[in-house]
Amino acid sequence: MSIFILNIETATTNCSVSLSKDGETIVLKEDNAKNYSHAEKLHVYIDEVLKASLIKASDLSAIAVSKGPGSYTGLRIGVSAAKGLCFALDKPLIAISTLEALAHQVACCDGVIVALLDARRMEVYSAVFDANYSPIRGTEAQVLDSHSFSEYLERGPVYFIGDGVEKTKILIQHPNAIFLEGKLPSANEMGVLAQSKYKISDIEDVAYFEPYYLKDFVALKPKPKL
Repeated sequence: MSIFILNIETATTNCSVSLSKDGETIVLKEDNAKNYSHAEKLHVYIDEVLKASLIKASDLSAIAVSKGPGSYTGLRIGVSAAKGLCFALDKPLIAISTLEALAHQVACCDGVIVALLDARRMEVYSAVFDANYSPIRGTEAQVLDSHSFSEYLERGPVYFIGDGVEKTKILIQHPNAIFLEGKLPSANEMGVLAQSKYKISDIEDVAYFEPYYLKDFVALKPKPKL
């Protein structure tokens, strides 16, 4: 019996939804706009993906959601939608690491993969993986400088991917640094990861699951009116 998983990715500006069958994406809908469109488009995309696949929501095996790190608001919207579907359909919830899924966009490589997302100023959220996507260093929030990731760069090629690349390439001039620009997390890579977790029943408690923000959200005080 085939396993159908609805995958939701909203950790960055890319509002992305896919349906995977046995780990392979069969329908993908996303909007990689500069502005966040999740509130307006996420549920529309979910409906469109299901209709295009000819799969009823009740036929889904599970709902997978990108758990972060990433945008506070984006993650809240994605997780809320996923939890709502799980409650309504009585389906399991699967949480996927945003940076791990992002690393899977790097096709076969001969070095190390650094998945990194912009965290404002000179900070990034980053994680390091080997060529087989196994974690070498866990997710961290770090301030970049010219010596960042030097321990990996001295050993061989390092592939940097994510919207943190723009600030990283300004600081790191090492010849082993390979920058893959214009890449954001997508639901397209979530299916294979969700499939693996589904097979071993690695699921979340829908009632208590929260996104992985990494840093506490700090609300900015409104500027005084003149």
